[in-house]
Parts: sequence; structure tokens; C-alpha cells
Amino acid sequence: MSEKPIKKIETVVVRFAGDSGDGMQLTGSQFTSTTAMVGNDLSTLPDYPAEIRAPAGTLFGVSGFQIHFSSSPVYTPGDSPDVLVAMNPAALKVNFSQLNINAIIIANEDAFTKRNLELAGYDSNPLEDNSLSGFQVIIVPITTLTRRALEDLGLSQKAVDRCKNFFALGMMYWMYTRPLEPTTKWIESKFKSSPELIEANRKAMLAGYNFAETTEIFPSHYEVTTAKIEPGTYRNVSGNEALALGLIAAGYKSGLQVYLGSYPITPASDILHFMSRQKNHNVKTFQAEDEIAGICSAIGASFSGALAVTTTSGPGVALKSEAMGLALMTELPLVIVDVQRGGPSTGLPTKTEQSDLMLAMYGRHGESPLPIVAAESPADCFYAAFEAAKIALKFMTPVILLSDGYLANGSEPWKIPDADSLEKIDVKFAANPDEYAPYYRYPETLSRMWAIPGTPGLEHRLGGLEKEDITGHVSYDSENHERMTRLRAEKVKKVADFVEDPKIVGADSGDVLVISWGGTYGTVHAVIEKLHEENKSVSHFHLRWINPLPKSLGNYINNFKYVMVPEINMGQLSKILRAEYLVDVHGFNRIKGLPLRTNELYDEINEILKGIS
Repeated sequence: MSEKPIKKIETVVVRFAGDSGDGMQLTGSQFTSTTAMVGNDLSTLPDYPAEIRAPAGTLFGVSGFQIHFSSSPVYTPGDSPDVLVAMNPAALKVNFSQLNINAIIIANEDAFTKRNLELAGYDSNPLEDNSLSGFQVIIVPITTLTRRALEDLGLSQKAVDRCKNFFALGMMYWMYTRPLEPTTKWIESKFKSSPELIEANRKAMLAGYNFAETTEIFPSHYEVTTAKIEPGTYRNVSGNEALALGLIAAGYKSGLQVYLGSYPITPASDILHFMSRQKNHNVKTFQAEDEIAGICSAIGASFSGALAVTTTSGPGVALKSEAMGLALMTELPLVIVDVQRGGPSTGLPTKTEQSDLMLAMYGRHGESPLPIVAAESPADCFYAAFEAAKIALKFMTPVILLSDGYLANGSEPWKIPDADSLEKIDVKFAANPDEYAPYYRYPETLSRMWAIPGTPGLEHRLGGLEKEDITGHVSYDSENHERMTRLRAEKVKKVADFVEDPKIVGADSGDVLVISWGGTYGTVHAVIEKLHEENKSVSHFHLRWINPLPKSLGNYINNFKYVMVPEINMGQLSKILRAEYLVDVHGFNRIKGLPLRTNELYDEINEILKGIS
């Protein structure tokens, strides 16, 4: 048999989709890990239902995993799949409208039964009725072939059918010239206590690979060459993992124990899970009985001298708001992580959104401003967490760190930094009773002194009641309350003097200024790059710190004819910028539980440019 030709391509978007029990997240994560080892740049978008186990074959039970990989820099998980692996009719129905023209559809023929077609809402079989004309449809009896490959292992049919995702994975490894060895090693480690499962999954993957190589329905396969990336040691990392590692690194660099007090909530729970396994790195975790207990325990840990953290999502922030006010009033360092999800209420717990910005800015009673930093990519969650901890310790204040569901669950290659390159975080504990006063402030930062309980001569009182300036005594004096309120606000403003100001991408003035924050960075950056290649008068300013806003933003925002803010909400940053700068800020708003699409934003900016010209 002659070898099939290999076609070189620069970039591709692949989506695995099936029932939530079909192992699509596992399949996607293994394909991602192997792709990272091969040296492609990549970005992923896991997409799974809120139900723990939705009824098999139904539309709302579809689980998907999308990966965009390339030999060029990748900033988004891709707008539309070039390849869809559909394990059943529901997976095809849910994802069909998102496919690129002439996309490849690999369908598990065995799942397209009358019952499954009815569950998915099909009147006829799309594999037979020509409704998929215009696409490259590859029909494979994945379940049958998996059963044949494993028929001599003596496993139950249920156990055998669970391996069909590895058959599909093997086909995709052949299709995109990926090695099998990394996943083989993972299988051996994952199922080391079950030799029969090692053999079954390994054999299913190899069978899928060999089938794709020998069958005539796959006429060719593809090669995506290695991306040109900065030399270094890389690992594939999700946003939640990177965020946890950033907190651990801050613990090392500050010399403090990291304490995490949290209550599990999607999509932040993985941070708690990851941190609970890091006891050897001076990390202590507490899974609290509720959100209030989680943050209150963290406040107690901070009072005792730890780097304290609490993690949650939007509903949890609402429950923590009173305790956040307590941490602000006591002026104790605390990192509050909000991994945003679709709301309100339970909303879309497994989907992404940026709708907690107003909650972070104003969701507490009284005048209670807090510093707010937002991560821009999965790998950047490491640096955002490190910086949030540094500011919390330097300014003796709670800091809100905003991530979101896309960043938390998505992944990308992360260049592991040299530990020596990370900034040392200096922590000042009061030691001299003659110089100590609970609310004496360091002039540079306006932060108060941090005294460890039990230190002789440093006895002091903290609590939610207003404190007298310097002494910390309870005070109901009106003049003192105004002074302390303004001091707390001024302290937050001073953060701008100690964090890096963003650099504008493009000219300092022109037609359109696009201001982004958080997880929209990748989409906006990709669009701006394309527009700059076309010599369009568009600039980009990405906000890392939202409170305080960067000083340089005021220098640019009035220099453009049109200011746009893309957000996955109804225009929350737009409102803040209008109030702060009295500029007519225009929103580009989508609230679909998904990252912004580059093609939609590109078209919108071009329409604006036409109107300006």
C-alpha cells in the first residue's frame, strides 16, 4: 500500500463532541497535551453541560472540547471548527451551525439510530439525506470497530464502549500527524491498578490510528509545523492551575504560608482541588461549609500573618460581600478570586461571562473601594494571581482578582518562569512596641502596620466598627469617619503608582480605540493584528487593573473619534469609563456564554471605520 500524502497547513480548529459520558473532555485534553508537546501554539475551549449526567442522546447533554492549534501565535480557541468529531446526532445538531464552510465532519455511524435521531430532533438521518452537502463527511462505525478491536480482552460491553473515545483520538492523531507515545504513557499511569484497562484503551487508540491510516475514506492527513516560540521550558496549563501556581509562588516570594478558605463552586472549584494537593509547598486549605465561612476563615488566617485567599464565582461574591467589607475595614491583606460565570443566580454555571465587574466595583455597602485586577489568558492567570497577592500584602488591603470560565478551563502553553526572575515580595511585620500603632500608615502606600497576634507589646483591636485614626480605638466621630473613608479610598488610588501601566498598541490617536479587559484580550488582540496588517487606524488598550484605572488611559481616550469596549456583558466597563472620562464609549456586547468571536468584532470595527471615513 502506498503512503497517503501529507498536506502542510498553518492552523486548524478541531472540536470533539458527544454525550457528557463519552469522555470528550478527556479526549480533548489528551489531544491538547500531545499537541503542546509537538510544539504547536494552542488555545482550548472546554464546553460541557451543567447537569452532572444529562440524559444520553439529548441536546442539553452534549459535551464539547475545542482546540485551536497552529504554527503561528494563537490568541483564541477559534471561532468555528474546521473539523467536528461527532459521537452522536445530538453532538452534530448542537455544533452544526458553528462549522466552517467545507468543514470535515467525522460521525460515529453507530450512534445515528432511530432513537438517537429522535432525541436530537432529526426527522431523517443527516448522514443519508444530503443535508450535509457542502461538508466533507467521513462516516465511521466507531463503536463497532472499537468492539472488534477489544473483543478478545474479556471486558463487558459497557467497559469496551467506554474506550470508543480513544478510538476517535487515535484517528485524530493519525489525521494530524501526532505521536501516540504521550497518551500511551498517560494511560499507563492513569490505569496502573487496572492492567486490563491499560490494554483496552491503548489498543482502542492504536486501532483508531491504524484504521485511519489504512482505510480509503481518509485520503490524506495533515501536518501543522512547530510554532516559533521563545526558548524555554513549557507546559500546558489551564487558567485555574496557573492561578493556583501564582498564589503558591507568591507564598514562596513573601515567605508566608498560603491559606485558602473556600467553598466549592463551578468554575472555581479546581483551584481548591489543586491547592489541596500542595501541602509540601506550605499551603493550607480549608473546604468550608459555605461561602461566608470560607472568607471569614481567610480573614482569620490573614490576621494571624498568612497570605490569605478565598476563591469563588459570582453567587459566592454576593454571599461574601459583608465579610469583604470586614476585611476592608480591618485593612488586612486578602486575595478574593472571582471566576466569573453566566448569571444571574445559578444562570449558566459552566459557561463564561464578564458580568461581575459592577459587583466587584460596587457590590458592598458603604464606601468600600477595592483594587481589582483581571487576568487576560489562561497562562496570565499565574501573573495576575502573583500580582494580586503582592498588592494585597504591600497595601494591606483585600484585592479582587477576576478570571472567568473560559480562562479557568481553557489552556495554553505556559513558559515556566525562572523562580529567581519573580519579584521578591517584602512583608513588613511590626516588631517594636514603641513604634507600633494599629492604624499608623506608611506614607508611601497608606497601608497600616501588620502585627502578629501574640507579639508582646503589640496587643491591638480589630473589627468592623470604624476605627480611630492611628490608635485603632472604636470611633463614632464624624470627622474621623470621613478621614478614614478618604484614606481607604486614597490607598486604592495609590496602587496605580506601583503597577505597570499598559502600553497602547497602535498610534496614540486616530479613528478607533478599542479598550478591553480580562478574557476578551485574545480576541481583540487577534483582530487588531489583522486590522494593522490592513493599515487601518485602530489602536488597542488592554486594562489589567480596573480599579484603579491606569493613569495613561486619560492621555489617550480623548484622542480618538470612536471608543469601543468589547465585553461579555451588557456594557459594564463602558459605564465605568463614561462616568470617569465623560467620553461616549460604545459597547460591543455578547452574552452567549462563549468567548467573543473574532470575525464578528472584525466586521463591526470595519463598519465603524466606514462610517468615520
